[in-house]
This record gives sequence, C-alpha cells and structure tokens, in this order.
Amino acid sequence: MSKILIVDDEKSIRNTLKDILSYEKYQVSLAENGMEAIKMVEANEFDVILCDIKMPEMDGIEVLEKLQEIAFDVPVIIISGHGNIDTAVEAIKKGAFDFIEKPLDLNRILITIKNALEKAVLITETKVLKRKVSKKYDMIGESKAIMELNDMIEKVAPTDARVLITGSNGTGKELVAHRIHEKSNRAKKPFIEVNCAAIPSELIESELFGHEKGSFTSAYKQRKGKFELSDGGTLFLDEIGDMSLSAQAKVLRALQENTITRVGGDKEITVDVRVIAATNKNLSDEIALNKFREDLYHRLSVILIKVPALNDRIEDIPLLVQHFIKMICSDMGLPPKTIADDAIAELLKLDYTGNIRELRNIIERLIILGAKEITKKDIVLYAGANKK
Repeated sequence: MSKILIVDDEKSIRNTLKDILSYEKYQVSLAENGMEAIKMVEANEFDVILCDIKMPEMDGIEVLEKLQEIAFDVPVIIISGHGNIDTAVEAIKKGAFDFIEKPLDLNRILITIKNALEKAVLITETKVLKRKVSKKYDMIGESKAIMELNDMIEKVAPTDARVLITGSNGTGKELVAHRIHEKSNRAKKPFIEVNCAAIPSELIESELFGHEKGSFTSAYKQRKGKFELSDGGTLFLDEIGDMSLSAQAKVLRALQENTITRVGGDKEITVDVRVIAATNKNLSDEIALNKFREDLYHRLSVILIKVPALNDRIEDIPLLVQHFIKMICSDMGLPPKTIADDAIAELLKLDYTGNIRELRNIIERLIILGAKEITKKDIVLYAGANKK
C-alpha cells in the first residue's frame, strides 16, 4: 500500500483528500504545517507528498526546498488556490513533480499521484540496476598487488589523463577501466566500449568516427561514431593492439586535436573524450614490427597500469570464490552454496592461465554440477585438469 503525506493548513481539504485517497487504497498521513511535515518525513518513508503553497510560518516552496535535502527522490505535488504561472514554474524548477490549482479536480489528483508513483518505481529500479552494475565491477581482493592497483586507480581517476591498461587475457582490464570511469568527474556521462579486435579493419573507422549517408555502399543514413557518443565521458578502446594502422592514424589525430571527421565527411566535429586503452600485447614489440604507431603509444600511455595475473595474487582466491558464488547463485535464482575449506585449498593449487575469467567459469561449473556444498571431490572432478 503506497504511503501519501498531505500537507495543508486547511483541515477540510486535508480530511477530504484523506477520505478520497483512503477509498483508493492509499495509506494517508496528514500534516497541518511545513514543520510538522518535515518532522514526519524525517521519521517515516512516504511514496508521494501533496503540499499546499500558502501556509503560515513556512510556505510550500520552503517545504519543497527542505524536502529536496532530506528526501529528494520522493515526488512532491504542489497544490495551491493562489497559484499563477510564475509560482508553478518556480515550483517545478525547485524539483516539484507537478503543480495543481485549487479547486482540486479529483481525476487530475488521482492521475498525477499514479504518475508520480510510477516515476518513483522507475527511480528505485534505476538505483537497483546501478548498484548491480557497480557491484559487477567491484575490485575483490586484499593482496598487495590488488591494493597497489586500487591506489593507482584512486590517484588516476579524478584526472583526465589517458590510461593504457596492460595485462593477460582475463585479468580484468575492462573492470579497471570501468572503475576509473566510475570514480572520475565524468561518471555521470557515457562509458563507451569498443573491442578493436572484434571489428573488421574496414569497419573500425566508421565505428569510431561515424559516417555520412552514402559514404560507402551500405551507408544508408548518417551515423555517429563512438567518439561522438562518448562526448563528455570515457571511451574505452579494448585490445587496441589489434587496430589497423590507418585507424591508428585517425585516433592519433583525434587525441591531438580533440576533433574527428566522419567517414565520407569534411566537417570537423569537436569532442571532449577521455580515452582509456587496453591491450594484452607487448606494444614495444608491435612498434618494432611496424604494427603499432610509436607516437600513438606515447599519446595513450600517459599513465601505465599493469593488471596482475591471478597466479600472482593467489591469496585473493578465497575472497574471489565467495564473491563469485554469491553473484552467480543470485543471477541463477539459487540459494547461495557453501564451499568446504579443503575445496578452497584445492583451488589454490590450480594454474589459472585464464586468470579471473577462468576462476569464475570454474565456480559457475561447480555451482551447476556440484551439491549444496562444494567439496574437494568436486574440484578434482570438474577443475582438477588445471593443476600446476
């Protein structure tokens, strides 16, 4: 049952609204002035607040401003018998969900409350999803290597410095890039990822810089590239060591001048993008083989971050195992499984050439094939082939 707070100094209006909304199966509370309303909001949770404008001591706009501080995500509907366009505009600017004039129209009140509740549900769902996404990129571990990596992220994230992340496949280079973005001043802007190894060389330029209509056979309409889409945010170029030399030249120009040109176009477009790149290749070797531009390497590697292999931080495995068990069971809708101490000990003996990704796959396999408690026998049966 949704909880609604009505704030109005006129007793007849408070009681009338209460009767109507209670009949509609809402749980209704009443406050006769702004101070009482604020105390009630501080002590209780409400889904929607209806607040009059003209009240003694503290008017509705002042109440609205205070509510924005203590319960900013609760929709506030302003009601008034003394309203005008200026008052309505001021209320909306200060965060009101809607403005309704007296005498109150019953249907409009009910529809506005319904819309406000739907918005509140969407806000809650968005928060949950954001928490889930954020949790997906948690840095799990207490080893010296992971603590040093976290320290580096904390120092680098608030700046706009370009970062080159290196490390073997499966170590979590994408995770590091996400963490840098989340802790940066660009966190509310887009994080756009491009896997340079997965896009054919003839399409990579269109993918990065976009194209104009008719610029090539299948260009049926204008298309923005990843540089434009990540404007104000972060562009993550994963596996940049696999990018073609012609695309590298254009990326270098974009980094030098902060402008891009769409394929088939001649208009220069200004972009504000922080570039984070990652590779599992030794770019020094690639430069020596004329497969990677040295000038681009120096543009990208303002900050170099090497992500440690799992074999170099085996003391983190028990924490990672518990994290993956909880996460995978939750995703599968299963009650969390337990794991025996000797099973953990057996996992510590394995050779993780596939790093974190391999460990996660092993845990998922154990959850699917094992019993309620994962045992040493399960490790031997389903992961023993990986032994050092």
